[in-house]
Amino acid sequence: MRWIPEGTFRMGSDSFYPEERPVHTVSVDGFWMDEAPVTAGEFRRFVRETGYVTFAERPPDAADYPDADPDLLVPGSLVFGKTLGPVGLDDVRNWWEYVPGAYWKRPGGPGTSINGRDRHPVVHVAHEDASAYAAWAGKVLPSEAEWERAARGGLDGAVFAWGDDHFPRWEARSEHVAGRVSVAEPLARRVRRDIACPQLRAERIRALRHVREHMGVDD
Repeated sequence: MRWIPEGTFRMGSDSFYPEERPVHTVSVDGFWMDEAPVTAGEFRRFVRETGYVTFAERPPDAADYPDADPDLLVPGSLVFGKTLGPVGLDDVRNWWEYVPGAYWKRPGGPGTSINGRDRHPVVHVAHEDASAYAAWAGKVLPSEAEWERAARGGLDGAVFAWGDDHFPRWEARSEHVAGRVSVAEPLARRVRRDIACPQLRAERIRALRHVREHMGVDD
């Protein structure tokens, strides 16, 4: 874990998603933050020791989906699928599909596996699953403000953790996908977020050295 020092920063953005507006000033106390996401191997150990069953493995409650076809109320999760070309951005079903039987151990649905991916981030985990894991590990989930404070890497108001330039000095500071992805904003707006999924090779997330340098964090 890394120690994130207390501080005040501008949280949110007026340039991208409506739910991030308005920018507002937030102060947080110092806190400890895991340097990397929880891996599939770590989550596997949690499940083996506790017998925990994730949200995606439980049948949906019909009361929560009164208009749904009962035959479709089966355990599963959304799986990202690449498209053959540009698609409309107004319907997530163009690139996300509900796959029965998909969960953290079967990320693509039946017939898929996390074998050989123990060091990859765990997927198909709901908030309540993450909370259960954190409690088992003797930790707590960060608040939204704490997460953004850590993710910004100490640069107040910057678009990225390393600054405002997507490719400073033409160097990629994170893994990227060649071409425009179907979940990107329209071309008139900048694409800010990478997609974390097996098909796009973006699920191998590593802490960046320049972020630690800006934050002045300690081991």
